[in-house]
Amino acid sequence: MTDTRYTITELAREFEITPRAIRFYENQGLLTPAREGTNGMRRVYSARDRTRLKLTLRGKRLGFTLLEVSRLLDLYDSPTGTVAQLHAFLDTIAAHRAVLERQLDDLNATLAELAAYEKQGRALLSASAEKRSRRAAVAAASENASAKKGANVA
Repeated sequence: MTDTRYTITELAREFEITPRAIRFYENQGLLTPAREGTNGMRRVYSARDRTRLKLTLRGKRLGFTLLEVSRLLDLYDSPTGTVAQLHAFLDTIAAHRAVLERQLDDLNATLAELAAYEKQGRALLSASAEKRSRRAAVAAASENASAKKGANVA
């Protein structure tokens, strides 16, 4: 059985991120590539690193901090099925859910305020248009009356 290996360029291309981002995750301890070549300059990523990168990016997309992602990855790497690990995992999920629910409440409140402001703005525009229309009608009637008066005088 052969181990699948990836270069930094391959992973960057696959996940549509920059090699710099991958090096950042490596510096944060989330990835641990092997070093090959002269002076160990070339990074070689394993299938495990690829999976960790995929989970890291998924966690970031879901709004987890790198610390939370790191803790979840540690759970992923350790032997599965322990009650303590599952509690830690569920605690992390619950805390994140609570933050997201608060943010959702804030967003919904903001959207409601914006809708009210939009309604007020549209009502003001409509009222302004009606006033202009009435003024134009009065001005037209006044011009017609003046024109008739002028025609009667002549």
